[in-house]
Amino acid sequence: MQKNFKPHPNSFKNTFCAFNEVLPDSIKGLKKQFESKAGSTYYYTEEGMYRVSNHWGRLANSKWRLIARNPETESKTKIGFAKWEEFYPDNAEEKLYYIKADFENNLANYEHKNNPEYDGKAILRTSFETAKRLKQIRNLQQLTNWAKHFDYDHIDDLRKQIISELIFTEKTLEQIKREV
Repeated sequence: MQKNFKPHPNSFKNTFCAFNEVLPDSIKGLKKQFESKAGSTYYYTEEGMYRVSNHWGRLANSKWRLIARNPETESKTKIGFAKWEEFYPDNAEEKLYYIKADFENNLANYEHKNNPEYDGKAILRTSFETAKRLKQIRNLQQLTNWAKHFDYDHIDDLRKQIISELIFTEKTLEQIKREV
């Protein structure tokens, strides 16, 4: 029988967390301990939290992201798990976030500075600054019309050069484009 573990109700306010998608077997036998007004259900264990939901991202006063399984599950409702120590503080004033690019898959996302993978090289920014820069990076990744003003052999090399500058420097996109 599951030991009833219940975190403090304010434990999750103003937090950032990246949940890893897990299969339904992971919550088999666990007792549902909370259901939100939006229909998400929560299961708490000594190790962490399982969240069953069809929506991820900004939640009230927190930023909770789901890292999908590969291959992705077909269901719109996903089950995510995060250890308690993976919930990091969030606020609008501090420089808490950095951007991580996956050039192979043409993706980019923001991460928290308390993430053990953070090597200190990417510039830390506030959540607002990070969101603005991430939007620029995603436009560079998904669009091509911006590249018509450049002389280049391979657009992927040009993208990588500009995106890396956006991640690792304080230069504006305009400054970077002028220097390329």
